[in-house]
Amino acid sequence: MNDPQTDERRDGGPYDFIVIGAGSAGSVLAARLSENGRHRVLLLEAGPADASPWIHLPLGYSRLYTDPRYNWMYESEPEKGMNGRNTYQPRGKVLGGSSSINGMMYVRGNRLDFDDWAKAGCTGWSYADVLPYFIKAEDQSRGANAYHGVGGPLKVSDQTFDHELPNALCAAARQAGLADNPDFNGETQDGFGYYQMNIHKGRRWSAARGYLKPARGRTNLRIVTGATAERLVVEGGIVRGVRFRLGDRHLFAEGRETIVSAGTIASPQLLMLSGIGSAARLNEHGIACVLDNPNVGQNLRDHTCIQLMFRCTKPITINDMANSFVRKALSALQYAVLRKGYLAETGIYVGGFARSDAHQDRPDVQMAMAAWSVAERTVKGARQHPFSGFSFSPEHVAPDARGEITLRSADPSAPPHIRFNFFQTDYDINAMLFGIRLVRRIVEQPAMQPYIASEIQPGTDMRSDAELIEFIRDKAGFDIHAVGTCRMGVDDRAVVDPRLRVTGLSGLRVVDASIMPQVVRGNTHAATVMIAEKASDMILEDAAR
Repeated sequence: MNDPQTDERRDGGPYDFIVIGAGSAGSVLAARLSENGRHRVLLLEAGPADASPWIHLPLGYSRLYTDPRYNWMYESEPEKGMNGRNTYQPRGKVLGGSSSINGMMYVRGNRLDFDDWAKAGCTGWSYADVLPYFIKAEDQSRGANAYHGVGGPLKVSDQTFDHELPNALCAAARQAGLADNPDFNGETQDGFGYYQMNIHKGRRWSAARGYLKPARGRTNLRIVTGATAERLVVEGGIVRGVRFRLGDRHLFAEGRETIVSAGTIASPQLLMLSGIGSAARLNEHGIACVLDNPNVGQNLRDHTCIQLMFRCTKPITINDMANSFVRKALSALQYAVLRKGYLAETGIYVGGFARSDAHQDRPDVQMAMAAWSVAERTVKGARQHPFSGFSFSPEHVAPDARGEITLRSADPSAPPHIRFNFFQTDYDINAMLFGIRLVRRIVEQPAMQPYIASEIQPGTDMRSDAELIEFIRDKAGFDIHAVGTCRMGVDDRAVVDPRLRVTGLSGLRVVDASIMPQVVRGNTHAATVMIAEKASDMILEDAAR
C-alpha cells in the first residue's frame, strides 16, 4: 500500500501481527503470537527497555511512582466529587508497562465478574471459560490444583518475610469477625489473609520478565522500544498498519492484523487519533472520521481507595528502615546475600474482601495493609513519616462511577483528558464509609492494640458521617485499575466484539484492560494477562482460517 506521509520511510514489514504497547497484555501477545515461529510479529513500545534496577527490586516500585523515564504520569481533570482535585494517574512507560511499576499483587477478580460479562452477551468470557487461561498463565509456588497452574510464564508466590505486624492484623481481622482466606483466587474471595505476589526469588516478575524475555531471541519477533504510535492507517475500512515515531523519524509498519494494547488511557486515544470515535468530537480537532463510534473512550471505570494511617508503637515498619542509614545498609546486605527482607517484598502484606451490604452477592470492598505511612510524595518518590507507621486502606472495587477519555488535541504527544466522575452517588460514598469503619474495627481489636500509638489519618476526632465524607472528598484516590474505554460487548455501546475485533473495521483488535465491560473486583493485572492469553488463541485461530 502507499501512505504518502511515510512511504519513503517504511519499516521492514509486512508483518503478520503488529502489537502496539508492551504492557501486561502486549507482552503476552508478542510472546504467544510468535511462539510457533510461523508468524512475523512486530512489538512497538513507546518507553525504554526494563533495565532499571528499581524495576526489578520489589520495594523499588515507590521510586518508579513519579519517574517520568518509566511512567506516563497522567493527571485526571478536576473531579467534582473530590472537591475539584486533579488526581495523579501513574502508568508504565517501559517494557512490561504497568506490570513493571505496580505493586505486584496477584488478584484475579471475583468469579461472578466474568459470569456477568458472559450474561451480557460476551460468549466465551464466563468464569468457566477464562479459568483455564488464568491457570495457563500461572506458575504457582503452592503447586497446581483446580484453581491454579504450574509451568506458566507468570510467577505467583507467597511472601517470605515473616512480619509480626501483618500477622497481628490477620489475628485482629479474625477477632473482628472476618474469615481467614488463604487464597483470594480460589473457592471464595471473602475474608482476610496474605496476598500472593508476582515476585520470584526476591525479584519482580513482570509480564516483560515472564513473557518477553524468553521470546527475545526469536527471529520472527521484532521488539522496538522508544516507538510512539501516532495513528493507525486505514484504507477502505481495513486497517493496514501503523504510523509511528522513532526518534526524529516517522515510519510506517504494515501488518495483516494490528492489535492495540496501549492500555485503558492510551488505546482509545490512539483510536481517536486515527479517526475512530465520535465524529463530532473528532471534527473539533480536525481529525477525519473513518468510523463514527461515540463509545470509544467512554465507560471509564476504576476503583477508589483511601489511606488510613497509624503511628506504630514498635520500630518494625518500612519507615524505620527508610529513616535509618544503618538499617538501610543492613537491609541492602540482607537482600544482596539472601534475596530476603524488606527489599524483597513490596511492603503490602495482608488484606481482604468484604461486603458493604450483606445482601450483595459478592464483595465490593477490598482492604490492603502496607508497612509504611507517607508524609508526602516527591519527584523522587514517597517520603515516609519520621516515625514508625503503617497504612491500612479500604478500596471500593465496584463503584457506580463511569467516566471518559477524550482528546486534548490531535497531537499524539498531548495527554488526553481523563474524567472519572467519582463520588456522584450515595452508594459510592456509603461503600467507602463502610470500608473506613471496617478498617477501624479491625485495628481496634485486642490483637492490634499493642501496635497502635495513634491514628494519624484521618484522626480519631473524625467520627461522624459528615466528617468522614469530607475526608473522602479531600483525600481519596484511585487504585490505578482503570478499565472499560474500549468496551467489549454485543450491544450498541460496544467498541469491540467478544473476539476483541473493533466493530466496523477489518484488521484491527484491542486487547488490554480497556475491553473489560466492568472493572473486576480486585487488582487488574492478572485479569489483563488472562485477556491476552485468551486473545492470542482467538487471533491464531482466526489467522488459520
